[in-house]
Amino acid sequence: MTSQKFILRSELTTLKPYNAGLSLQDVAEKAAGKPIAKLASNENPYQMPNVIAEAMHQEIATAYRYPDPQGRALAKSIAEFCGCDAEQVILGNGSEDLLNILARTILRSGDEVVTLYPSFPLHEDYAIMMGAHVTRIGLVDHNKIDVDALVKAVSRPVRLTIFANPMNPTGLWLTADELDRVLAAQHPQSVLCIDEAYLEFASYQSDGQSYLPATERLKHHDKPLLVLRTFSKAYGLAGLRIGYGLTNNSTLRLGLDLVRTPFNANSVAQAGAVVALQNPAAIYPVLQQIVEQRQMLLTGLEALGLFVLPSLGNFLFFSTSEPATQIAEKLICEGVIVKPWKQAGYENWLRVSVGVEQENRQFLSALAGILTQNT
Repeated sequence: MTSQKFILRSELTTLKPYNAGLSLQDVAEKAAGKPIAKLASNENPYQMPNVIAEAMHQEIATAYRYPDPQGRALAKSIAEFCGCDAEQVILGNGSEDLLNILARTILRSGDEVVTLYPSFPLHEDYAIMMGAHVTRIGLVDHNKIDVDALVKAVSRPVRLTIFANPMNPTGLWLTADELDRVLAAQHPQSVLCIDEAYLEFASYQSDGQSYLPATERLKHHDKPLLVLRTFSKAYGLAGLRIGYGLTNNSTLRLGLDLVRTPFNANSVAQAGAVVALQNPAAIYPVLQQIVEQRQMLLTGLEALGLFVLPSLGNFLFFSTSEPATQIAEKLICEGVIVKPWKQAGYENWLRVSVGVEQENRQFLSALAGILTQNT
């Protein structure tokens, strides 16, 4: 049979489909009637605030019309919320959409992209799709961001430096001083993208020194900077796909707008996001619960003798002595879904999302039983 590889661009041949995790339906049969705790996708386990749900319900009545292609009402709300201009805002079908748009806007074959490692796989995948070369900056002793290496990397004229703060999957973060070091070192002919998908968890009760949103520096930063955010995590709108970017560079903003599809942010999600930003205190109880449950999970994992990284996200990253895929498969049989990490060097690491208390206790109990069986 004739090979069909000629159909695909050569850049795609090294990629694997993104692992979005197992669905509840995937696990139900193996769980054999046990309650299912879905702790693999860093979702908000609590229902969205009623005020957001009501706004979206009302918008459904006019959903037979296309949404505002510029999302002006939402862009205005974002600008007011972040202290920037509406012209600096670009909307996306989730922040993943904006990662794709960014890659197609600025990357060419042979370009260099720098990222922290381990990382959200799409930070690398979209670059590879465009033929770019990815340079990874690994952790120091598996538990600390190599800030010196990152500062050195951004000072070079690489095409793009991209990382999450807090990082995914590790939960590690740059302090305000470390972020300022990176921004100060940025080469003027290089684009810097900071993915703040987990911003709300990190900034909740923050003193402004241990963690600082990059938007606090956006107005006075004179080099190309793009900050990405999403409503999928803290706001609980994961199924609606809505995110946004903020940039200080008008040329980059124009390019992103040229590449994105005209109606990439649906009207129902836009309506919910507007109300979410107008009522920021509505998610405070959720943030409080997640922060408390994150600490409970951390304490429980450490009590099992496991190495766990500190985290400012709604998840924890921990290592075991057994391959992560084997642990994850055994947990599925107990009704618990977590994410085994598969990037090189981290095959014994798992990421667990913070769920509601009952889910977290189910996970800890199941994991304790598995580890006992293995000893």
